[in-house]
Amino acid sequence: MARAQVNIIPKPNEMTTQQGAFLLSAQTKIVVKDPLTQKSADFLNNFLQDIYGFKLATSKTASANSIDLSITKGSSTVEGAYQFQSTKNGVKINGANPQGVFYGVQTLIQLLPPTIGKSLSIPLVQIKDEPHFGYRGMHLDVSRHFFPVAYVKRYIDFLALHKMNYFHWHLTDDQGWRIEIKKYPKLTSVGAYRNGTITGHAPGDGNDDKKYGGFYTQEEAKEVVRYAASRYVTVIPEIEMPGHASAAIAAYPELSSFPEEDTGYPAKTPWSGPTKGKQVQQTYGVFVDVFSPTEKTFSFLQDVIDEIIPLFPAPYIHVGGDESPKDNWKRSEFAQQLIKEKGLKDEHELQSYFIQRMEKYINSKGKKIIGWDEILEGGLAPNATVMSWRGETGGIEAAKQKHNVIMTPSTYVYFDYSQSKPEDSLTIGGYLPIKKIYSYDPIPAQLSPEEHKYVLGAQANLWTEYIDNGNKVEYMIFPRMTALSEVLWSKKDGRTWEDFEPRLNTQLKRYDLWKINYSKASWNVAPEQNNNTK
Repeated sequence: MARAQVNIIPKPNEMTTQQGAFLLSAQTKIVVKDPLTQKSADFLNNFLQDIYGFKLATSKTASANSIDLSITKGSSTVEGAYQFQSTKNGVKINGANPQGVFYGVQTLIQLLPPTIGKSLSIPLVQIKDEPHFGYRGMHLDVSRHFFPVAYVKRYIDFLALHKMNYFHWHLTDDQGWRIEIKKYPKLTSVGAYRNGTITGHAPGDGNDDKKYGGFYTQEEAKEVVRYAASRYVTVIPEIEMPGHASAAIAAYPELSSFPEEDTGYPAKTPWSGPTKGKQVQQTYGVFVDVFSPTEKTFSFLQDVIDEIIPLFPAPYIHVGGDESPKDNWKRSEFAQQLIKEKGLKDEHELQSYFIQRMEKYINSKGKKIIGWDEILEGGLAPNATVMSWRGETGGIEAAKQKHNVIMTPSTYVYFDYSQSKPEDSLTIGGYLPIKKIYSYDPIPAQLSPEEHKYVLGAQANLWTEYIDNGNKVEYMIFPRMTALSEVLWSKKDGRTWEDFEPRLNTQLKRYDLWKINYSKASWNVAPEQNNNTK
């Protein structure tokens, strides 16, 4: 009997295969001796029910024809390490911790055939595996377009199935405030809705003239966090400051440096509804009306943080910090006086003062901040983690300053960029084929070996200006996220595109079975097209 072809993504560290197979059927049992493995058993059973139409009974005692889930504490210090063995009699998954068991279950799922059958043939393998990076993330912008709780859960499932462990939830921006804050009800009654949305590329060639929006109640946010935790995914909320604040300012104009001024937007933007007063933005881009650095603003943001913290047990709050124009601060008497009073050099240092002040407050609540790499300008907040999106420069600089870094460079991991030429739907622009993502190494060559430890991992960002439904989300992230999952899990010297490509072909069959939409664009891109420079 020939050995079955094994196609696991991300590629395990060590794997040997043998001839033969284990037949999993409705009579197979899941052995759950340790309550800490129950989440993994539940995930497997729900998956089998959804895809193959049956569930397995659970038992506390091992037997033939079983899937044995166990934990051996101390077998590895790496969160997510596991060992996997399939024999003719069953499967044994042993994790160094509960996450390890869960990732072993994801490996088992990828050993199932990508077709429906009454019994499922699993190849005989032995695997020893652990993740290379501790932070393996995906981001979803729900401000430009809103996605209901059910879809956010589906998105989290995508992460789980690819052994990814951080979900960055971009909850506030110029086009919508998406999280209930009970002390400030207008954030959602006003800030969560816009009077129309442009059509075509910004500034727009038309407007749909439809009121658009939505938000998550605090109970819904808790529900998403619980769901993610059952899949060993940590949810990091993002509350943007001091820029990308139009929706908050529409709700509470006193947070602006110029509350009496109408909301500005590009002259060519086709606008729907009232133009007077403060409005939620209907087009995309960078807008000058940012939070004023007043005591009123700090009090407001601290109140918001006070309500955010109980919803999200993650160690981090993301405070944004990107694309905050200084125009209004330059002409604000208050801002200029504050710069003098605090002995600051310029408006960039004023932004650092703003972020550092909020960091101090967030740290006092037992949380750390993450910010986009603009928070480096004017001086980095003492305990901040930097997300480097404008290339890798910010990440390199932060690591050299002994700050933790999460790499998110637009040149490698912005999944709102086009993935084929020409693209068959509207995108923000850019060009990012899957082969380029697969070639990415989150550790920049400019860092010394002792600085490598500051790079926690990487994350792909999905900005949704031109993505308004779940099918398009999936089209944009798959199969590019498939490549990223391997970049973050598997050691660089153990993987090649030539080895990845046949495994990817099998993975696409799984996506068909799992009813996941994905881009059918060819990834056999000519080399000269693939070598985009930064």
